[in-house]
Amino acid sequence: MSETLVKTSIDDTIYTITLARPAKRNAVSDRLLSALEEAIAATPENTRVIILAAEGKHFCAGLDLSEHQHRDPFGVMQHSRGWHRIFDRLQNGGIPVVAALQGAVIGGGLELATATHVRIAEPTTIYQMPEGRHGIFVGGGASVRVANIISPGRMCEMMLTGRIMEADEGQRLGLSHYVVNEGESLNKAHQLAQRIAENAPMANWAMVSAISRIADMSSDDGLFVESLTAALTQTSPEVVARIGEFLERKNQGPRS
Repeated sequence: MSETLVKTSIDDTIYTITLARPAKRNAVSDRLLSALEEAIAATPENTRVIILAAEGKHFCAGLDLSEHQHRDPFGVMQHSRGWHRIFDRLQNGGIPVVAALQGAVIGGGLELATATHVRIAEPTTIYQMPEGRHGIFVGGGASVRVANIISPGRMCEMMLTGRIMEADEGQRLGLSHYVVNEGESLNKAHQLAQRIAENAPMANWAMVSAISRIADMSSDDGLFVESLTAALTQTSPEVVARIGEFLERKNQGPRS
């Protein structure tokens, strides 16, 4: 019987994807990456929020270097583009993704984490970009996603020195949005997912689809796309009903 490397579950409209290779600190092997892609592709149609979690003490220790040792240049290029394709589907699939982080969030693990939209870290969480120590370069999107969050200069320093960044510093720089007590990241992820799921689906789609793209545009183009996105979301039947209910409650005023 083959090992299950990624587990999934659905609770109403919240779909949880769990990395399940704890003995290897959830290092990303080719099989785990393929299983992750399959899990994302199998997202149930009624899903409003995805939670990304991991079994064991560590979220993800990055690339499984044992599989990387004998690839030729074209093989490395194809492998890297595969990571890009899968992580882009996670980030730009139109469904908000909440990540529960603990322990090692290293290299490719950090690249995976930064493809999500809301990140919750435990005090045990550490961030590292050790590629320079191994004589390699990032290939899972860090030069875009991580650099956009902490700045290219900070990312370069992390890669050059291989230093470990603790949870509090990662929080200050934006690698996480919340820091919770040990063992509480998944519970917090569920709480936030439930709140996000209450939003209008089109509004959630717009937020996770448009904001990162607008950031890469010129100001003029970004403002134009903002107007188009606003036009799509604000005229949907669900939003019209929501605004109507809000205005009705406001006009009624506080009850005596």
